[in-house]
Amino acid sequence: MAARRSTAGILDAAVHVRAVARSAMSGATGVGTVLAALSEVMEYDHASLARWDPLRRRHTTLAGSYPEAATAYIETRLHHDPVFPVLRDPARGGLWLTDVPRQLLAESPGFQQVLSPLGIEDGVAQCLFAADSRYVGMLNVSTRGPRRAPDPARAVVTLLTEALAAAVDPRAGLPPEAPAAADRAADARRPGGLSPRELQVLAELTTGRTNREIAERLYITPRTVGTHVEHILAKLGLPNRAAAAARAAAWGITDRSSHRSGPSRFG
Repeated sequence: MAARRSTAGILDAAVHVRAVARSAMSGATGVGTVLAALSEVMEYDHASLARWDPLRRRHTTLAGSYPEAATAYIETRLHHDPVFPVLRDPARGGLWLTDVPRQLLAESPGFQQVLSPLGIEDGVAQCLFAADSRYVGMLNVSTRGPRRAPDPARAVVTLLTEALAAAVDPRAGLPPEAPAAADRAADARRPGGLSPRELQVLAELTTGRTNREIAERLYITPRTVGTHVEHILAKLGLPNRAAAAARAAAWGITDRSSHRSGPSRFG
């Protein structure tokens, strides 16, 4: 069992996880093999690796062992959970359940409605970021009962972030020019030649949200939102945000999520 392994054994297991993650990145093996290798680093009852889809604004599970209801929560609701803005901080090395303040757990539908009924008492949620700072997905690991991951395993999970991110990133392993070339070809087919991210920001402008609110929804900084807005106005030859919102409405570009659930502080 992982909890009884020596530090050297855990480190050896981590090296194996990295090798398997590289194999998954190349398509030689499935992402499920990464989770299987991770079980040698720390024992768990449930785990999943999910990819973030920035256009659909949801996670897609690539491999996992959570029950159906928990998987659905991770995919469609976790990014609205009050805990998510805390764990998605790129500077944070994962958020362990035992380290979450009790008040925040009390406010978390994910813990109260999903993890607690499963008897989960420990585990980690680790947001994954690509080398270019794109948010690409997340690792979720949960354990029942009193089993606590040894301190070396907790540190190793953080050190494995880069490898895990590469395993779920659809752009990983592509030549640097490949995504750029594909983006240029796609730009010619998009309204106003806007990039996918600019179209997302344009849709957000139709709601009247501020740069900070848009940043929270898209997991980028307010400054980056401001830059996107400037590019949108320049590309479309428009004077201000209101004119951009009007153009978006004319094109039928709207924030569909706002129609489903209304504005959300965490969405």
